[in-house]
Amino acid sequence: MDSNEFNNQAQPLSSLIKREPVVISPNASVREAAALMREQGVSCLLLQTGDSLVGIVTDRDIRNKAVAAGLDYNDSVLHIASKQPITIDAQATVFEGLLMLTQHNIHHLPVMQGARVLGVITATSLMQTHNASPVAVANDIRSQHNVDGLVKATANTSELQHSLARADASAYSIGHIMTAITDGVTIRLLELAHQQLGPAPVPYAWVAAGSQGRGEQTAKTDQDNCLILDNAYEPALHGEYFNALATFVCDGLNACGYVYCPGDMMATNPRWRVTLAQWQAYFARWIDQPDPKALMLTCVFFDLRCVAGTHDLLDNLRQNFAAKAQANGIFQSFMVGNALGHKPALNWLGNLDWNAAKKHPKSINLKHNAIVPIVDLGRVYALAEGGSAVNTLDRLSQASQHIAISHAGAHDLRDTLAYLSKLRIQHQAQQTAAGQAPDNYLRAHELSNFEKSRLKHAFKTIVGLQEAVGTRFGAQRLA
Repeated sequence: MDSNEFNNQAQPLSSLIKREPVVISPNASVREAAALMREQGVSCLLLQTGDSLVGIVTDRDIRNKAVAAGLDYNDSVLHIASKQPITIDAQATVFEGLLMLTQHNIHHLPVMQGARVLGVITATSLMQTHNASPVAVANDIRSQHNVDGLVKATANTSELQHSLARADASAYSIGHIMTAITDGVTIRLLELAHQQLGPAPVPYAWVAAGSQGRGEQTAKTDQDNCLILDNAYEPALHGEYFNALATFVCDGLNACGYVYCPGDMMATNPRWRVTLAQWQAYFARWIDQPDPKALMLTCVFFDLRCVAGTHDLLDNLRQNFAAKAQANGIFQSFMVGNALGHKPALNWLGNLDWNAAKKHPKSINLKHNAIVPIVDLGRVYALAEGGSAVNTLDRLSQASQHIAISHAGAHDLRDTLAYLSKLRIQHQAQQTAAGQAPDNYLRAHELSNFEKSRLKHAFKTIVGLQEAVGTRFGAQRLA
């Protein structure tokens, strides 16, 4: 994959819109809708009241919901339309557009510029125009009919990351693309599970945590996930179903290279497969009694993002625990103290502190001693301000709009995170090219003296902002 191929997939969706959307009144008949589709040569129509989008009807809707169902063709087209359709912003990328089509299993996606519909994109048009690596992988995942097929479809994700790095994609873009692939695999596994098990007996949300939740994955990693179940869930009636669902998906992810979480923070663990009310009780206890384990669990499960299912379940949970965390200064203080325990790799003289262990000699762990301290700071800012962002760069941008961090501090920290993440990706790409398994250990010999000086400066930037946040929140640590 070269830079031109990547740029095609990173370009905004607005650049692909070639015609105005074809609009019809919600009061029009099914017959009139079919005639307008034929006349205009389109496969969908947008239903609008004034300037407001109220629905979308496709050729499949007419075929499946009208013709096959024997509907009176003089009935309102609104009866067969998808109301309040999923939309996407015009500045979203081509890859993000295909991802949304894949995630929601739809074929038409209205592109919005503010409140105005700019046009409609389809999966077919995207694939015809952009058939290179990430888009092709996403489409390949969508088309698989069993776990073995998904294993083959995801076999070269490390090479894909290498290609993206070679094309000089940003770490932010690469993180979103690699996460999107994990999301796609998860969604397809859930669909395959439903084919075997039948529909879920109560609503649920399949939720990603950790780096997948933040949209910051690199190549394949371990899985962190959980299930939020509707409060109508009854273990005796529904427990067997959701245990089977979680087992199928987590086993499938492991087969695809997203290995089981060493800490067992997965939906297969009954503790992380509970109702919304139980999740709310978890967070209430963790926030009110911030012992070391509670702080660790809060860090893991604060970075949640709904991958599939009923998104409102996570929205309700997030609103509940975000309000509690923002109102509890003591909890925030302990969270800051916990975060400050993760230090950049500098020694007491302010020089780079290279690992002396035999397993990874003369190295720095770019995940734990470089990126995690910034992730922790972003989480603290989000907790303090009640921010909705989950991705660390987005959290830093959001925090700078309030008082959590100055614009200059946020800018410095974003640049530092972008630099360190890119360094990590380049390191892993070099390992992949050499036929080695990618890791997080950057060796001293991989850097020039200038690069070492830049790395030291990046670490000092983190330390400075850690000291600032510690002073502001009066960090407390648990014995």
